[in-house]
Amino acid sequence: MLKHLSEYRNAELVKDLSEKIKSVSTGNWRIMEICGGQTHAIMKYNLEEFLPDNIKLLHGPGCPVCVTPASKIDLAIYASRQKDVILISYGDMLRVPGSSTDLLSVKADGCDIRTIYSPLEVISIAENNPDKTIIFFAIGFETTASPNAHLISLLDKKGIKNIFILSSMFRVPPAIEFLLSDPENKINGFLAAGHVCTVMGYEEYIPISKKFKVPIVITGFEPADILSGILETILQLEKSKYEVVNRYKRVVKQTGNISSKKVIEEVFDITDMEWRGIGIIPRSGFDLKGKYKIYSFFNLFKETESELKPDKSRTICIAGEIMQGKKTPLECKAFGNLCTPESPLGAPMVSSEGTCSAYLRYKKLN
Repeated sequence: MLKHLSEYRNAELVKDLSEKIKSVSTGNWRIMEICGGQTHAIMKYNLEEFLPDNIKLLHGPGCPVCVTPASKIDLAIYASRQKDVILISYGDMLRVPGSSTDLLSVKADGCDIRTIYSPLEVISIAENNPDKTIIFFAIGFETTASPNAHLISLLDKKGIKNIFILSSMFRVPPAIEFLLSDPENKINGFLAAGHVCTVMGYEEYIPISKKFKVPIVITGFEPADILSGILETILQLEKSKYEVVNRYKRVVKQTGNISSKKVIEEVFDITDMEWRGIGIIPRSGFDLKGKYKIYSFFNLFKETESELKPDKSRTICIAGEIMQGKKTPLECKAFGNLCTPESPLGAPMVSSEGTCSAYLRYKKLN
């Protein structure tokens, strides 16, 4: 096993993996990575150039900022405009378009909107502002759900009463199953998200692999990690094998992180969740459960969601099709001209893990 991160970027190892992929590939295979970090690594290191023409990489909905629906952003904007409210979220969320505006514009109008790097910062802000209502716009996949759950557990233990959670947290396995259930699905195999599997393990992927007859390979984020995952996927496909294989053993265990899973299960229920540009995916989200429901955003704004009327005018953006691997950013008429990181029409252009952002940063436009 390689011991140092630099070894996973070794040019000779990458070349060797590339040659092995070319030597075993006879079919036309379409492989989707389901993690935005992997998407950016593929673009940054130009890994598609190391693959034969019969292997196509598809880029999935692997960015929690990108899949947070406009309706949730509208709720955050509404709350931020109320008296004595401090709205808190992660930096990328401020530039993601809602139905008609974004949180950064609302902040510029004078609303108290703050960004954090760690959920524990929310407690400090609440304790320093006891007369304010603190709304934490909590986003993320299972990786972020763990520290978010830890935060909410601490609220209960500390007896903090002025923090409320607007949840936009997602589960990856149901999204994979949803994509595979699409009648137009052309995905032959998946590279699973290493960070998510570090927390949750990969037992939930096994029945999906068997049901849909697709290999699911857990990989890391370095060039050798990703090419190794692609090689394993192709080896299975060429032999009509469909298994879950862990190619990220230095980090991922089959059962995941037991303590992280325990706090997630304590604080959150599994619920249906809307994914931006995709729709509602059953059992694909987290929401507060039991005694932790007292921290729900909707305890303050019970009727808000039904009262807000989203603006449906943003029709040129094809982010939904991009995040399902049906199209690439290069097929979007707005890409790189009407839609840029400075003036994004869709969330995948905003996030550091978004597919459109990766294409614009690393691919040459003709």
